[in-house]
Amino acid sequence: MSFYTVKVEDSRAEAGDVPSAGPVYRCIYAKDGLMELPPGYDSPWDFFSESAKRNPKNPALGRRQIIDGKAGDYSWISYQDAYNSAIRIASAIRTRSVNPGDRCGIYGPNCPEWIISMEACNSSGITYVPLYDTLGANAVEFIINHAEISLVFVQDNKIPAILSCLPNCSSNLKTIVSFGNISESQKKEATEHGVECFSWEEFVSMGSLEDELPAKYKTDICTIMYTSGTTGEPKGVILSNAAFMSEVLSMHQLLVETDKPGTEEDTYFSFLPLAHIFDQIIETYCIYRGASIGFWQADIRYLIEDLLVLKPTIFCGVPRVYDRIYTGIMAKILAGGTVRKALFDFAYNYKLRNLEKGIQQDKSAPLLDKLVFDKIKQGFGGRVRLMLSGAAPLPKHVEEFLRVTCCTVLSQGYGLTESCGGCFTSIANVYSMIGTVGVPMTTIEARLESVPEMGYDALGSVPRGEICLRGNTLFSGYHKREDLTKDVLVNGWFHTGDIGEWQADGAMKIIDRKKNIFKLSQGEYVAVENIESTYSRCPLVTAIWVYGNSFESFLVAIVVPDKTAIEEWAAKNNESGDYISLCKNSNVRKYVLDELNAEAQNNKLRGFEMLKAVHLEPVPFDFERDLITPTFKLKRQQLLKYYKDCIDTLYAEAKTSKK
Repeated sequence: MSFYTVKVEDSRAEAGDVPSAGPVYRCIYAKDGLMELPPGYDSPWDFFSESAKRNPKNPALGRRQIIDGKAGDYSWISYQDAYNSAIRIASAIRTRSVNPGDRCGIYGPNCPEWIISMEACNSSGITYVPLYDTLGANAVEFIINHAEISLVFVQDNKIPAILSCLPNCSSNLKTIVSFGNISESQKKEATEHGVECFSWEEFVSMGSLEDELPAKYKTDICTIMYTSGTTGEPKGVILSNAAFMSEVLSMHQLLVETDKPGTEEDTYFSFLPLAHIFDQIIETYCIYRGASIGFWQADIRYLIEDLLVLKPTIFCGVPRVYDRIYTGIMAKILAGGTVRKALFDFAYNYKLRNLEKGIQQDKSAPLLDKLVFDKIKQGFGGRVRLMLSGAAPLPKHVEEFLRVTCCTVLSQGYGLTESCGGCFTSIANVYSMIGTVGVPMTTIEARLESVPEMGYDALGSVPRGEICLRGNTLFSGYHKREDLTKDVLVNGWFHTGDIGEWQADGAMKIIDRKKNIFKLSQGEYVAVENIESTYSRCPLVTAIWVYGNSFESFLVAIVVPDKTAIEEWAAKNNESGDYISLCKNSNVRKYVLDELNAEAQNNKLRGFEMLKAVHLEPVPFDFERDLITPTFKLKRQQLLKYYKDCIDTLYAEAKTSKK
């Protein structure tokens, strides 16, 4: 392999039940050894307190002021004020008998109070546990009990959800602190369960600025982060202070080596959930560099407006967000008429060719950036200099489009909660890494392990296999689940469950998922996520779940169709009725099935990977029915339970039509 990685250990042959594994690689920037935590860093609190000392007056945390029901400009809390609030909150926490090593929950959307609560915990050696906004009341109850949370910070409108848990949680939970206000009736309800409630102001006023902070250690547990997972109960991922800080410093090292590091001049737009590791690491990096963090209003309708008012310099998104932006921009370009479209295509192809030749982003077409692409840049506020994408693979056509038109460096990464966020990242301005997740971070070593039952060979001419990680930013295990920890941490290697393919330049491409594989009755293995990804390219589909019963020889699917496309086809083909009745119409179902299988043929899927029957579902898969995870991954067991009768009918129908 090439310039961007170095081999540090040889491959391993197959031995009995243990499959073969490829060589171990490191990033070129860690060729002499993985990045170690420098002395003097014991807790992420050190990042925050240093920035407050260095830039006390710099704006730290901002939110839009609501005046007469309308959102105005951002108003900012300085680093010094945020630091003082965190110190007071930490002091108040101690008055509630919460001590180093104990656990506090944080529940609610991104806002200054979220970060201040997190930093108050960091200052005191207390483990903070994010409670997911999208996991529903049962999961919140499960986490409070499982992590033995004694105090929870909670957004005002989430208080009823916490109160409803109290009958089953009050053996651990003794204190509720609102991000804002709390009503007398809510306080009374909590008191009945032996729980005391405080408004944010009340709690701040209980604390002192004079308290001495307890000692903190690299080995302390920084956070227990529960991941919903696609199966079973949420798992609590234990992340140490050392792992968390190493991840932040590795991000800095890579930006120093390959682009421009963050500075106090930078502004970050906070909208991806802080309950997930991706955004927590990015925001902690911003704090480490003394940058400003502006929060959205936590309402999707105002997301773009917030972005335009803030004008950030750093923007992090997930594929779902970027895909929406891409679709919106393309629709505008097509509506602009033939001449405009031709000009856009000329500019696009000219710049793309230069990027492919290896010319840097800002030098590849500066004049066209000003004349043609500036409008797209203004769509992000006009100041973005660094765009990051994570959480799921970014479709290649969307990544190419963003790299060409947004006039900024775009880097796609890959990571898991268990790897403390990013463990691979594409290198800024290396265009050949498009469609990949780049190279290992400077704290991690990676290798591929063969998966014979799926036909993936880590020793093949194109090495493919399960991505395994070793290094300084791995989790310490699953909280109270030694059994699950042993399943994935074997001899120091974390088995991610994701299938990767090394590229010639040392970058990694994610091509599949290990677990979602099933066997059809004729013995054929089906890697279902690959197939779903192919069918998702069909413009009639907004979501699809493909299922194969191991006692049957063919596949069926539940499809959420694109409403506009279905209605347009119905109008042209004299099919009457509203969207819901069209989804039940057998002619519409046949049309969707035929289009899906045409897409499959174009992409050379094999015969047994074709669909024999589909059910059209007018309601998108959602959290409310527990059909998807907070990162929009399908919960296959839940889907099967929910659509069991539907699936049985599809199999029966398909067999009847065969006869």
